[in-house]
Amino acid sequence: MGMQKSQTKPSPETDGPSFVEYRVQGLSCPNCTREMQEEIQKLKHGDNARLSYNSGKLTVSPHVDLSRVESILKSDGARIVQAPSSSSQAAASPGGHSDHGAAGHEHRSHAHDHAQDSTRKMKWLLGISAALYLLTFLLEGRTMQPVLIALYAGAMLLSGYTTFLRGLRNLTRFKFNMDTLMTVALVGAVIIGEWREATLVAILFGLNELLEGYGMNRARQSMEALLAAAPKEAELLRDGEPVLVPIGTLKPGDVVRVRPGEKIPSDGTIASGAGAVNEAAITGESVPVTKRVGDAVFGGSVSTDGVLHIAISKAYEDSSLAKIMHLVQEAQDSKTPTELFIDKFAKYYTPAIMIIALGVALIPPLLLNQPWMTWIYQGLSILIVGCPCSLVLSSPIALVSGMTRAARNGILIKGGIHLEQLGRLEAIAFDKTGTLTKGKPAVYAETVYDQDRFYAVVGAIEQASLHPLAKAVMKHLEIKQPQCTFRDPQDITVLPGEGVRARINGQLYWVGSEDVLSHIHDSARNDLAAVKADIAHLKAQGYTIVAAVSEDGVLGHFGLADEIRAETADVVRKLHEAGITETIMLTGDHEQSAQSIAKQSGVTRVFASLLPEQKVSKIKELASRRKTGMVGDGINDAPALAAADLGIAMGKGTDSAIETADVVLMQDHLGKLPGAIRTARRVNRIIQWNIGISLSLKAIALLLTIPGWLTLWIAIISDMGATIIVTLLGLSILLGKDRESVTEGLSQPIARS
Repeated sequence: MGMQKSQTKPSPETDGPSFVEYRVQGLSCPNCTREMQEEIQKLKHGDNARLSYNSGKLTVSPHVDLSRVESILKSDGARIVQAPSSSSQAAASPGGHSDHGAAGHEHRSHAHDHAQDSTRKMKWLLGISAALYLLTFLLEGRTMQPVLIALYAGAMLLSGYTTFLRGLRNLTRFKFNMDTLMTVALVGAVIIGEWREATLVAILFGLNELLEGYGMNRARQSMEALLAAAPKEAELLRDGEPVLVPIGTLKPGDVVRVRPGEKIPSDGTIASGAGAVNEAAITGESVPVTKRVGDAVFGGSVSTDGVLHIAISKAYEDSSLAKIMHLVQEAQDSKTPTELFIDKFAKYYTPAIMIIALGVALIPPLLLNQPWMTWIYQGLSILIVGCPCSLVLSSPIALVSGMTRAARNGILIKGGIHLEQLGRLEAIAFDKTGTLTKGKPAVYAETVYDQDRFYAVVGAIEQASLHPLAKAVMKHLEIKQPQCTFRDPQDITVLPGEGVRARINGQLYWVGSEDVLSHIHDSARNDLAAVKADIAHLKAQGYTIVAAVSEDGVLGHFGLADEIRAETADVVRKLHEAGITETIMLTGDHEQSAQSIAKQSGVTRVFASLLPEQKVSKIKELASRRKTGMVGDGINDAPALAAADLGIAMGKGTDSAIETADVVLMQDHLGKLPGAIRTARRVNRIIQWNIGISLSLKAIALLLTIPGWLTLWIAIISDMGATIIVTLLGLSILLGKDRESVTEGLSQPIARS
């Protein structure tokens, strides 16, 4: 067929790919897809083959007999249209070749064109069939019966010939699926002379298949729109001149030029230039971020208003965007417990329906002396009711739509099973530092006893220090006294566990913890008891103390605390509104500091002074009682994230965040977490509704057999109605906009007031 193979994961034994991927078009339903996968797996070298209905991809060993694979696909009306080689595919495969990016884009477009052609052909055939069917009404009583039968047969064959061919092949192999059921039902209806109803059933079933395909294709296209974020080429600067190269050839250290409106090819830093960059492809945030020299940028982001020279820090296959695409593609192929149950249920459900239909057709005439034609007709109707189309579609469209919506907002969910789990969470535990807080101290309180010397002494001694507390104090002073310049101190001495001693204008000063008060002479100008009471009051609120003293008294002191994130309180409140019954903070900090952050954030429980292994134990204890998620920064929280029912990492694209958790928030804040939980709960709710609607409509139709009211067209309408509802409800998840949860912080350091 002249197809290219997308090669992935080189095998050390053969120095070639261990599997190849193809894009497949014409997968009619998840149940049929599963059956084809099982047949392919029976082939030599086909053991690990995977055929995904959700993504429309076939993953198979390169040593398998491809002609036999194509024969299996063709028997169910599917076919290989292209191998999905692309830069995004290279991202999806650590060993992939990203230099085929442009070709991959063409392959995706080519596959999309095939799908459109197939849909267009189906619409024409259904339109002609409907016209022939309507023509029979006009000719009724005006022409001979053979002419009407010919019109019925023509309409039936045009709208259902693919179903008939698949069904007849299945019958010869004793394979029972929806095509088999429909074929037996329609042939049986023709045999007993019900031409009109059989034709209507064939047309409606064709329309039903068209709607099924449209629903899943719409969900797939939404996902593929995300995967189109990868650029194909880059302008590499060689001796100052731009050269157009495939992004797969870029190496760390290369410098590329990105003009306004162009995509950044891979992760890197700004070497020269400045401008706004839209990072929506990575973080889901639509507001551009201003970038200057030295700032980090992500591949897939778009420069909006400036020419940027970017020093590449990662080859494309190692970039954040590549890893995101890999996760997004993998997520489509995973199966949830609900899907696995439905697959297993459908495997036994279809043969059971055939047995029930046979019983309905034979038992009343044989045992109760009922008319044969009536009950054969009822049995044929049951075959149509038994088609599992809507049931097997209950889950995949909703799941792909949910993961697409989340990914659109910069939230990566590593599979449908984790999306279901996210929607079932009852409690969420947060690591404090770097999650509820920024992980950086800030000045929240100050007491000044010597207005003339306090700021000057602290600024002089702390200005050269790299200690986080010193940096926080200097940031505070820059805002309090922006015009002030500080003297250079002499005889600087670091006092371990206490602070720093230095001489300014010949006089000794100390800056550090409250222990520096021990250097004050007995003739201090301050009331030391009152000073110590002030410090004790701040410590009781969870503040860390930085004091400045001279030999003759206390100049003043600051109260510092880890700065709470601006959105934290609003996020916690919205999580409770979204149905999370308990929010917990886990921290290694002391109790007073933890309680202070808890009060500001609104979390319901606090566990302080925990060692890393104690955090893991606490998570296990919480998870044993209710569904518990753990939110961390993905750097040092891996054990706790793994111990929770669901690990949620935040990190704006850091490797550790992407690799650690089940759900990754690509922003550097928690603002979109409540929206993700609402979406996940909605997906779970819709799947439950879909299953309920599908089974209920079938049950109602089956009950109509008791008084003998079930007809062929009622049977197909019940199945078709369920399919339409299931499809529309699944796609509805893609509609609407998410509400942002980021608000101004309720508590801010005093330097920002």
